Amino acid sequence: MSVTLEIAVQDVAGARAAVEAGADRLELCQALGVGGLTPSIALIEGAVAAVGGGLVNVLVRPRGGGFVYDDDEVALVTADIAAAVRAGAGGVVVGALTAFGDADVDALRRWRDAAGEASLVFHRAIDAAPDPLAVLAQLREARVDRVLTSGGATRSIDGLPALARFVRERGDVEIMAGGGVGTGDIAAIVGVGVQAVHLSARGQAGLDSPSGPGGGTSGHDVTDVDLVRAAVAAVRGARGTLTA
Repeated sequence: MSVTLEIAVQDVAGARAAVEAGADRLELCQALGVGGLTPSIALIEGAVAAVGGGLVNVLVRPRGGGFVYDDDEVALVTADIAAAVRAGAGGVVVGALTAFGDADVDALRRWRDAAGEASLVFHRAIDAAPDPLAVLAQLREARVDRVLTSGGATRSIDGLPALARFVRERGDVEIMAGGGVGTGDIAAIVGVGVQAVHLSARGQAGLDSPSGPGGGTSGHDVTDVDLVRAAVAAVRGARGTLTA
């Protein structure tokens, strides 16, 4: 069984470093501290130029604070999806729920059309739904290609029973486990049958740089190459166990 390792990155350097360290795929975003937001077009273009668009999946999320969007926000996401695909991204990562906790299928239809041949990924908004399996069924109907989920837990390792149920009910949808994944968790997560594992492999840099009022806290996220390499090794080890 093939298992894909996806690394969330926030800059071109991180994209390049993650791929060179062995990552199979990337999620490109900004502001992971608030769960991730849409990156700029210049950043998308830079990442595509650095590693190739086929590896780049762009998070398209207009704001933090939940996943119920009004008409203006749905239109913004639609335009951002089209722009990301024009910039060369091989996939886009989205998520929207209704006020009742169902998948927002009307928004998803628009986003599926805007993505065209690019992959359409539904992110961890599914973990906020009261009935995630019902949402998964809606995502199958909406022609979503992949779902990122922790199994409803804060950390994926604690959501293994739900992840296993997602795998059983997935149809043609790829199930990717993500959310608080540590390298030591990967073997157990892969063991429930998921097709991919997602983590951010974040470190910190710039802690000694000037900051202060208007500049936020000291330091900024970078991709930790050693963590990526450890995750690559863990996924390869898990692959070997599955094929042994």
